[in-house]
Amino acid sequence: MTKSEEKVIKIATRDAYGKALVKLGGENTDIVVLDADLSKSTKTADFNKVYPERFFNMGIAEQNLIGFSAGLAAVGKIPFASTFAIFAAGRAFEQIRNSVAYPKLNVKIAVTHAGISVGEDGGSHQAIEDLALMRAIPNMTVLVPADAVETDQIIRAAAEYQGPVYIRMGRLAVPVLFDDTKYSFAIGKANIIREGKDVAIIANGLMVAEALKAAEELKEQGIESTVVNCASLKPLDEETIINAAKLTGAVVTAEEHSIIGGLGSAVAEVLSENIPVPLRRVGVKDTFGESGNPEELLKKYGLTAQEIVIAVREVIKQKK
Repeated sequence: MTKSEEKVIKIATRDAYGKALVKLGGENTDIVVLDADLSKSTKTADFNKVYPERFFNMGIAEQNLIGFSAGLAAVGKIPFASTFAIFAAGRAFEQIRNSVAYPKLNVKIAVTHAGISVGEDGGSHQAIEDLALMRAIPNMTVLVPADAVETDQIIRAAAEYQGPVYIRMGRLAVPVLFDDTKYSFAIGKANIIREGKDVAIIANGLMVAEALKAAEELKEQGIESTVVNCASLKPLDEETIINAAKLTGAVVTAEEHSIIGGLGSAVAEVLSENIPVPLRRVGVKDTFGESGNPEELLKKYGLTAQEIVIAVREVIKQKK
């Protein structure tokens, strides 16, 4: 259920992550938290303040961060390893693949500062290919929360899940979309948060809010949209995607990630094998980002409600 736009509060998913860790730490003493000298930015510092004996700053050594986490998991702990997305998925890829996913160890790789919305840190720090890397690894679960409420539930779900999990969060404050008393996240399940017969907009992360804005604008033009929040990128809820495609006959995906290898690619794979329908992918094209104001960058790289509206108009024209 979405809240009316005028009442929306904005909270960064990284902030929700820090608070969720503190709550879980009080419930389960097996939860430990590791960081790579970025705890103020990733918000794992919140956990360190309350449970310093279960917090480990590994310094600027991301491969060691992951390897040490694997060792803790091997002796029964539930490690949450955090750094920026670019450093975890990129610099420590081999350790994630061989030390965590290959033996299917219970490590939670919870990253922040993903995507173009990192802003002024620039293209070198804006991970736009991390989801492609992580979803290609066997045994890896990949989750992308849309708001603070979903982040809290995803962190809890990850802690309860036995196996490696990659959780992608952001720096930018984003609208709180869901009511924590009514919304329910489950790994492997997508959530239909709006229903319409003309087109299905499938989104995750901060693009879910943009999808809802687009759906409102499209409604004024007589176009009814189904909006699907696909926070569980892997495992993917193929049934919901297929049913949405059957209902509408046209699909648009929206993600703060390269259109190569992320949500758009995952949905395209499902549709091509099960129900080929017209598809448009909204996301970062085959390019790197740059330094700038986050909101301006999102606009420049086409990660807006308006771009979704344009894609919907195009895809509807292709419907049979």
